[in-house]
Amino acid sequence: MAIRRPKKELRVLCVLLREVFVCRQLIMLIIQGHRVVLPAGERPASIHIDNGIVVEVRAHGDVGSASEIVNADPFVILPGLVDSHVHVNEPGRTEWEGFDTATRAAAAGGITTIVDMPLNSIPSTTSVDALNAKRDAAHGQCHVDVAFWGGIVPGNHDHLEPLIDAGVRGFKCFMTPSGVDEFANVSASDLRCALPILARLPAPRPLLVHAEDPAFLRSPHGAPRAYATFLATRPADAEASAIRIIARLADEYHVTAHIVHVSSAEGVEAVAAAQAAGTRLTAETCPHYLTFTASEIADGATPFKCAPPIRSAEHREALWRALREGTCSLVASDHSPAPGTMKREDSGDFLAAWGGIASLELSLRAVWTEAVSRGFQLTDLVRWMSEQPARLCGLDARKGAIKPGADADLVLFDPDARTTVIGSALMQRHKLTPYDGRLLRGAVRATYVAGVNVWRDGTFVHTGRGRLL
Repeated sequence: MAIRRPKKELRVLCVLLREVFVCRQLIMLIIQGHRVVLPAGERPASIHIDNGIVVEVRAHGDVGSASEIVNADPFVILPGLVDSHVHVNEPGRTEWEGFDTATRAAAAGGITTIVDMPLNSIPSTTSVDALNAKRDAAHGQCHVDVAFWGGIVPGNHDHLEPLIDAGVRGFKCFMTPSGVDEFANVSASDLRCALPILARLPAPRPLLVHAEDPAFLRSPHGAPRAYATFLATRPADAEASAIRIIARLADEYHVTAHIVHVSSAEGVEAVAAAQAAGTRLTAETCPHYLTFTASEIADGATPFKCAPPIRSAEHREALWRALREGTCSLVASDHSPAPGTMKREDSGDFLAAWGGIASLELSLRAVWTEAVSRGFQLTDLVRWMSEQPARLCGLDARKGAIKPGADADLVLFDPDARTTVIGSALMQRHKLTPYDGRLLRGAVRATYVAGVNVWRDGTFVHTGRGRLL
């Protein structure tokens, strides 16, 4: 039997519903501009945001009612960058870098999501307990969103499925010694224990590989302060050989593999050959390989040390061709800072210095500086540094693009600004970077995380807004 409501109650209910609807409309934030980089390309648009989510993308000027309307002109609105290769190092080595300082640097650089690598922290993220320790350390400290990779080391294959259930986005391994005792490198035999587990997962998770074949590494000969001495110890053949090994294993076990920080023409050729053969293999390169060349690295300039090493201009241009052709699909920072004492600032000893480039805050500007000089557009930048990294870590439904249903992670970017890097002004814990004093193009004018303006005009507006994904 139907229950009849008195007409007065119906009228009151209608008024209440209308008021709720109006209030809902009025809490909406709208950010509009004449230059917005969308999945279909760059065009004028109004981005309608509610509760941290993009609910609609309309024509520019179509704003309706909103509690706040932001006009981004004359800047370009980009989707927030996703950096899928960041070493935060907390807990255990927070004196190198921590969640507070790393995510401050990310926000200042237009990066709204980072994916933390499993090594350099103590414990390494090779078990659920270790992941929980990392989450506990990150809680309340993050200014952008943070996701996590797990690690594969010899003997931890029983931990892989529990780590997936606990939320890691995939797994990283090293084929050569990682530099820290807690994260041992793997052999092909170790991977044969792990890859069947990845192969049977209902949702694919990538295997990320530091690809250098230890059989090709060489003992140093020469002055330890000379960059050429260090460079000769890690030839490009080591990278190419390791990529071929991983390609064979990916084919054998039908898994997706991803080669991190490709540095050489030989590496590009090995990736391209595997892709042409149908192997499920993707690859990234890094801002430092796209920017610097070995010839400009002075003796004793240890801030430039990384592994694989920065090589000649021919290798750099091969990497740019790889991005143009899609062989390398993304650019990630591989942000890995360390105290100046570990970089051997005083002695300039390349052989003893920690290998890692600090660039999280600078990656967008560094890549844009080199990209625009080669005729690339902002749409290319967004593909390499937003869309594809989000896809790699399985976050592309909500990250990496300005579209309905995605998180309202946005960057107001001035592509024509030119500024000189002042290392001491960077947000990272240790200010040492090879970009210090370098003129870069572009500037991040504002960063929004889930619709909240966290960074504007060189100052933090809101802190602690990042989430653990």
